[in-house]
Amino acid sequence: MSISKVLVVSAHPLANSLCQHLSAQAREALLGHEIAAKHLNLYASNFDPRLQKEERQSYYQPQFDSNKLETEITQLKETELLVLVFPTWWFGFPAILKGWFDRVWAPGIAYDHATDLSAIKPRLDKLKQVIAITTMGSPWWVDWLIMRRPVRRVLKTALVGVCAPRANFQMLTLYNAEKKTKPQIQEFEARVQLAINTALR
Repeated sequence: MSISKVLVVSAHPLANSLCQHLSAQAREALLGHEIAAKHLNLYASNFDPRLQKEERQSYYQPQFDSNKLETEITQLKETELLVLVFPTWWFGFPAILKGWFDRVWAPGIAYDHATDLSAIKPRLDKLKQVIAITTMGSPWWVDWLIMRRPVRRVLKTALVGVCAPRANFQMLTLYNAEKKTKPQIQEFEARVQLAINTALR
C-alpha cells in the first residue's frame, strides 16, 4: 500500500505537553520516507472549533459553505495517512479536535447525504490509514471495562468507519500518562514509530 501524503493533526494547548512531544515523535518517524507530510497544530493555528451558522445552514444544501475552511478541507481530502495526536479528557476529544471533525468532516467533503436522509455515503476515498495516538490519566481497565473505549468507538465506527470504510484504523493509548516513567514513555514512543513505519511500508 503506497502512501505519499500524510497529515498529522495535534490538539493540545501546551507546547511542552506530552502530546506535543508525541506529535514530534510521530513527525520524526516520517522523516526519511519519500512523502509529503503536513502538520496541523490546531491550537497553534488558532483553529476555531465552533461550527458557524452559515456552515450549519448549508449542511443539507447542494453545496456546503466551506469559505472559512478551504485549507483544512484540502488537507483532509488529499490525505492518505492521517495521524491524530491528542489527550483524552473526560473520556472524549478535546473541544478543538471535536470542532475540527464537526467543521471539516462535512457533507460533500467527508461524506454525502443520501437523498432520502438514510445512511450517509463515504467520500474520503484517498484515506488509507488512520493512526490515533492519545494520552489518558485513567488506567486501562476504566477505559476498557467501565467506559467501553468511547473515543475509539467514535473514531473507528462513527468517523473513519463511515467516511473512509476502507481505511485501516489503529489506536495507541498511553494510560496513566501522568505517572509514566521516562523508560515507559520511550517504550510508547517506539510503538508510535513502529505504527507509522508499518503504515508506510
